[in-house]
Amino acid sequence: MLDLLVIMLERVGTIVAVAFILTRFRFFKNMVHQDSLDRKQEMTAILFFGFFGIIGTYFGVAFNTHTLHFNSVSIELTTDEAIANSRVIGIVVAGLLGGYRLGVGAGLIAGIHRMSLGGFTAISCGVSTIISGLLASAFYKRGKHIKPLAAFGIGAFAETIQMGLILLISEPFEKALSLVQTIGLPMILANGIGTALFLLIVYNVISDQEKATAIQAQKSLRIADQTIGYLRKGMNSETALAVCNILFRELKPSAVAMTNKTDILAHVGVADDHHKASSPLQTHITKKVLQHGELVIANEESIHCVRDDCPLGAAVIAPLKLRDETIGTLKLYYPSEKAITNVTIELIAGLSSLLSNQLEIAEADRSFQLAKDAEIKALQAQISPHFLFNSMNIIVSLIRTNPDEARRLLTSLSYFLRQNLEGTTAEKVTLEQELAHVEAYLKIEEARFIDKLKVCIDVDPSILQETIPPLTLQPLVENAIKHGIKDMEKNSIVQVMIQDEGDAISILVQDNGMGIVKERLPLLCAHQIESDTGTGMGLYNVNRRLLMTFGKQAALHIESEVENGTEISFRIPKMGVGI
Repeated sequence: MLDLLVIMLERVGTIVAVAFILTRFRFFKNMVHQDSLDRKQEMTAILFFGFFGIIGTYFGVAFNTHTLHFNSVSIELTTDEAIANSRVIGIVVAGLLGGYRLGVGAGLIAGIHRMSLGGFTAISCGVSTIISGLLASAFYKRGKHIKPLAAFGIGAFAETIQMGLILLISEPFEKALSLVQTIGLPMILANGIGTALFLLIVYNVISDQEKATAIQAQKSLRIADQTIGYLRKGMNSETALAVCNILFRELKPSAVAMTNKTDILAHVGVADDHHKASSPLQTHITKKVLQHGELVIANEESIHCVRDDCPLGAAVIAPLKLRDETIGTLKLYYPSEKAITNVTIELIAGLSSLLSNQLEIAEADRSFQLAKDAEIKALQAQISPHFLFNSMNIIVSLIRTNPDEARRLLTSLSYFLRQNLEGTTAEKVTLEQELAHVEAYLKIEEARFIDKLKVCIDVDPSILQETIPPLTLQPLVENAIKHGIKDMEKNSIVQVMIQDEGDAISILVQDNGMGIVKERLPLLCAHQIESDTGTGMGLYNVNRRLLMTFGKQAALHIESEVENGTEISFRIPKMGVGI
């Protein structure tokens, strides 16, 4: 009995070795991880485990109850022979991992095959094989793994059932009893151990594969997190050097290099004494990658270094692309081709795509910023033609009657126009400059309204050097005069208040004019609204520029009541925040 146990465990060891091979098949990984398989995967699994059960039969030993000798399993058994085998392992594993369809399906294949071999236990062993699949399937749980100890018990119990069926069905009973007494305990133990080992190996191997994949993914994410801040500035010598240092530290190759289409941008690692940054590309294989945009593996000969004693024996060269155009390469060097594994190649290919995507993002950011700047400057450049015409008419009318006043207004208009022009190029101006621009505008407007307009400006002097986008206040003051107090005969008041609020600046422009009807308020700032006295662009442009510069927190806030004036306010961060 002990000799048979040793033989069975040896055969089981061979069968269990198949478990390692199984972990390489996609359908088997799906069985381990998914609650259900598609029809094709299910049929593949049934056939595989059925065949696995058949192999278990042939890997067994034939026991002759007459001579009490063990022989190799042949295609057909005599009436005195039965098989001590490990067939149950494959069937039980199928049921535990896949449920009833897999367990019963594989059991039918292996069971029918066993019946075809003959022998006085053919029927009992064939039926017990099918029952083993049914039994194991009963322990199948969706989304849960069977523990190895439980697998041992199920495998041993399945084999115990087989021994029981041999005693119940097989004839003559004396042969059946002799067989069970000889092979029963070794087969129960061997198949229980085999089932447990099978699942233990499967779970461990797949777990190790997942850990390796997780480590690679974690490493890729860590690299992405560290490099994106540099590549968002574009690809140049400075950013390439930073990225190469990160890759060298994380991946630990012999060296890392990045190139553009013509030159080496950076080289970190061994051989940096002659693989120097800013030197032109020398190798044909790098130029080939730039030309075809495909990853290549270079050996010592294709690297073709100018130094015979160069320690760089192999490299993986991957393209860096921008809008499908190869603009450079990423090169990771190793001592020899042996050091370059499939995992290494896949990782570098992934990093190539990752870095290319970061360059795409950087380019998109630059394009967006240019478009935003262009729109801001276009908005800043707009001047109300009505204001210009009215100003010129006032000056013309004063040239004869009051030339000094005309000269003063012309100076104010000149300053106003100059500030408008400078506003199209400046990103920020100080509050002091912006207020001077407002005052130049007000001098012209006061000449129009003579004594009926009063303007009050209340500014905290400590924040006069804080910055604001140019041409922000003047359009709001212009809007108050043009639309708020235009029909008032006297006591027209416009107030400008600028206050320090710690981390922000509060700006308010208020008038006591005609106010705005309630239905019109939601439309202001959100759309361009034409009016009889202007282009309808004032509030919209200011609000648009504030949003583009500072975000939603800087949006204009309008409060108004008909015949009771209008108040427009907004908050901007202090210096150092914004663009």
